[in-house]
Amino acid sequence: MQHFDSDYMEGAHEKIIERLVQTNREQTPGYGSDMYCESAKEKIKTACKNPDAKVYFLVGGTQTNVTVIDTLLKSYEGVVAAKSGHVATHEAGAIEFGGHKVLELEAQQGKLSAETVKSYIAGYYKDENYEHMVAPGMVYISHPTEYGTLYTKRELEELANVCREYEIPLYLDGARLGYGLAASDTDVDLETLSECCDVYYIGGTKVGALFGEAVVVNHYQECFHRFLSIMKQHGALMAKGRMLGLQFDTLFTDNLYLDIARHAIKMAEKLRNGLEKAGCQVFIDSPTNQQFVVLENKKMKELSEHVSFGFWENYDENHTVVRFATSWATKEEDIDKLLELLA
Repeated sequence: MQHFDSDYMEGAHEKIIERLVQTNREQTPGYGSDMYCESAKEKIKTACKNPDAKVYFLVGGTQTNVTVIDTLLKSYEGVVAAKSGHVATHEAGAIEFGGHKVLELEAQQGKLSAETVKSYIAGYYKDENYEHMVAPGMVYISHPTEYGTLYTKRELEELANVCREYEIPLYLDGARLGYGLAASDTDVDLETLSECCDVYYIGGTKVGALFGEAVVVNHYQECFHRFLSIMKQHGALMAKGRMLGLQFDTLFTDNLYLDIARHAIKMAEKLRNGLEKAGCQVFIDSPTNQQFVVLENKKMKELSEHVSFGFWENYDENHTVVRFATSWATKEEDIDKLLELLA
């Protein structure tokens, strides 16, 4: 059975495993106060070209979103997000469980526009009863989006301008950030994110690590004054913090993070070219490691006997949109076998 369900199906890059084994018997301070976490933080700040940033390590994406959002919002505020956004669709109501509402807006292929966000916030304050309503306290986006689409630098700048106008933070979910940064023809890099986003995280779980996400705080640092305490409250403060720091220290040594992400993009491009040659209908123009295709239901059932993939949505009565995700570890022969089955 082949697996194209997601990009966390494999373990971790071999260099990470090697360093974990090499340092296994070392004794280090806990809770992220070790030398490996400090080294990783410095490397990340250098890569982001922001020496004043604060960097924190958490274990997983949903945990990170819940903890950061709870830190940034007041009790009466909610988070603005696309209807298709991860916090709105695939986190089992984790944000609402923590006491904050997700304020869902329409989006284009997963992307929020500055115009839509501004219109919503302006409309909120024009309502004479706004003090009785959940206030838009921050904006959440992801890059890549749930549809594998990417923001441009200009789009991020426009969103940032709206957020600054209303004095609320812009937060970017970077669970698959490596694949966004490595995509062809993108003008967004880590420096762009540090300029436009008040807080974002660099995903490790889906980009070569066993687990782990690195939160980068550029602005609103006063909100993070007691962030370790807030992490503790959310069960997000790992005692063996060096397990996180060591992985990111490895990923940000010799450009490993982007190099392995580029491999996933190369495999996704090979897959997309093969799908088009086979006459398959590509559902959305994704430049990232997520590729969406429309399959006839009978063909989808036959394929599922040999390959696992992600259900996305019903296209019509006889067709379904499915997602194939490549990863840092996908082999060319895996793509060849998949394309043979789709032929």
